[in-house]
Amino acid sequence: MSRKIDYQKELNTKQREAVFSTVGPHLVIAGAGSGKTRVLVYRVAYLVEQGIRPEEILLLTFTRKAASEMLRRASLILDERCDRVSGGTFHSFANIILRKYAACLGLSNNFTILDKSDAEDTINLIRSKLGFHKANKRFPRKGALYALLSKSVNKSHSVDWSENIKKVLYADYPNFIEWEDEIIKIRDEYALYKRSKSLLDYDDLLVYLKELLLEFEQVRLRLASKYRYIMVDEYQDTNKLQAQIVYSLAAESKNIMVVGDDAQSIYAFRGANFKNIIDFPKIFKDARVITLEENYRSTQSILNLTNQLIACAEEGFEKTLYTRKPGDKLPVYAETQDEHGQSEYIADKILALREEGVELAEMAVLFRSGWHSNDLEIELASRNIPFVKYGGQKFVEAAHIKDMLSYLRIAQNVSDHVSWYRLLLLLPGIGPKTAEGVIRHLAYPQGGQGVDPCGDKIFARRPELTELFKLYKKLDLKELKPAEMLELCVEHYQPLLKNKYDDFDKRLNDIVSLVRIAWRYKSLEQFLTDMALEPPERNIIQAGIKDKDDSSVVLSTIHSAKGLEWHTVFIIYLAEGHLPSYLSLEDSAAIEEERRLLYVAATRAKENLFLLKPHIDRSPRSYFAESSTIFTRPSRFLEQNNILSKFTSVETRAEEGFYALSADDIIEKKPLRRKREFLETIEEYFGSDND
Repeated sequence: MSRKIDYQKELNTKQREAVFSTVGPHLVIAGAGSGKTRVLVYRVAYLVEQGIRPEEILLLTFTRKAASEMLRRASLILDERCDRVSGGTFHSFANIILRKYAACLGLSNNFTILDKSDAEDTINLIRSKLGFHKANKRFPRKGALYALLSKSVNKSHSVDWSENIKKVLYADYPNFIEWEDEIIKIRDEYALYKRSKSLLDYDDLLVYLKELLLEFEQVRLRLASKYRYIMVDEYQDTNKLQAQIVYSLAAESKNIMVVGDDAQSIYAFRGANFKNIIDFPKIFKDARVITLEENYRSTQSILNLTNQLIACAEEGFEKTLYTRKPGDKLPVYAETQDEHGQSEYIADKILALREEGVELAEMAVLFRSGWHSNDLEIELASRNIPFVKYGGQKFVEAAHIKDMLSYLRIAQNVSDHVSWYRLLLLLPGIGPKTAEGVIRHLAYPQGGQGVDPCGDKIFARRPELTELFKLYKKLDLKELKPAEMLELCVEHYQPLLKNKYDDFDKRLNDIVSLVRIAWRYKSLEQFLTDMALEPPERNIIQAGIKDKDDSSVVLSTIHSAKGLEWHTVFIIYLAEGHLPSYLSLEDSAAIEEERRLLYVAATRAKENLFLLKPHIDRSPRSYFAESSTIFTRPSRFLEQNNILSKFTSVETRAEEGFYALSADDIIEKKPLRRKREFLETIEEYFGSDND
């Protein structure tokens, strides 16, 4: 039985405007916390209530869970007719359509879909078949190859795949440029292999659907007639392929509503195209733009800051978020002496807020890069504060951190054969059998005099073994502190790390963090004991599993926090070179995405927002600099529009006498590229397949 929906009572004015707008193209700019999901749910119900056949409605989202939840809610507020609405991801929709029209493209309708892991394994098979695994120089591994090829599809500007690969290679994978021809060869062989075996990966689903819609007009018209009302969620996260699919389906009826927030477009690294949402009114000339500005999450003090933050964006839709929610506590900007001071500040605040009745689960620490939380994880663990981490790898669980700790464990205990075995297998040319032989020799050296790496015959033809044992001899527990020992180990491990992992630089960041943490210890025994008995992972609560206090602090990369909210949010490392990342400083578009990252992070807070900056930069970059002490400057985003002076309460724990250098003193910046002009036509925007 249908329920009578009271739209006047259940929606605000702008939400009603969006829900009742059913004819023609519409762009709904939904500010953070403004109820965009509610709009989509009620619009589905309204369309069905107005007599539109549910089968004519298509709802595209980025997760199946989101689509099913929206349709479930629509059924609850109206009736079960909403269950018949077609809802799902772009990929699931493509799967349904391609199985029906597979013959048009020369595909079998019982094709197999490769998930990410399957696709990587297939690429690895081809990599080995072509003999690239035997290359004299390090050749990219399967994970890096898959990521590169996938990005070349999702950011494609040309029908020439080799050109797309080259663009991604030079922009995002410069360390692989020497393998350009080989990578293109792998891509070609991968495509042939999939075609011959009736295999499609995730990217193929979109590529083939786009091809079907563009090459077979009868099919496109049939689908456009079937789905006369189309809605797309999170439109700012769509890539170019997805935008082309949406346009092709909606070009006839033009009854298309896309919902999103240009200020929350933060997934360019996955291929998302910021221009899709910005240029929607240019593609659909008569598009109506509706802006949702009433926020139901944050206090006005927090919104005042975020409004100023995004007002400085180079381009975007104008909006000023407001709320009726009470609360006038200013966001806090806190400057600490260094990274560890930042960790102590957060731990102190967490414990104080817990005493005030704020659950740990209602507090989150957000950061730009996964390694930013390394020191904090150790600090929280030492205070028995449970936490869960989203995005990035858990610090002590990482293979490269375990490798580094193994060096120290053999220094503490030469009979730690597990650590010896781990280290020996890192060495080129050393397999399990050789490693076992070396360990037996360690246990029972000839003559019982111990191992002499320079004179023992077992090492004579193995210089890599000699180097490892020379290092072992240098690790003097009486003379060296744990951090000094680790620094010696880094010299030995760095080339092994580079050879073993494609993401060498990211892993090196973690190792530098480990060295920084080790400087707090005088005793190797205590350092290793703390890592073993109270490592961060012992204090990590898995998602969905609560402790007896029903509480655990959330640590998350900003990318993983999108769509979530907490009572209290801490954003760390708000310094030039961190947010914005130093990798973005030569690209104006990348700088703008960094601004949006900070905006997304700040708009997660409901009641309390803390913005933190260590005064001294002890990041991996500063560690390898000529001078390992670099003074930081606040993120440029906080210095614009007088945000720090007008919209925050400032605290400091930095020692007197410290001063911040300008951003120019920290990182040499190149002129930013000029802002790109808007594209004037659909063909120019999407590119022509005849180019």
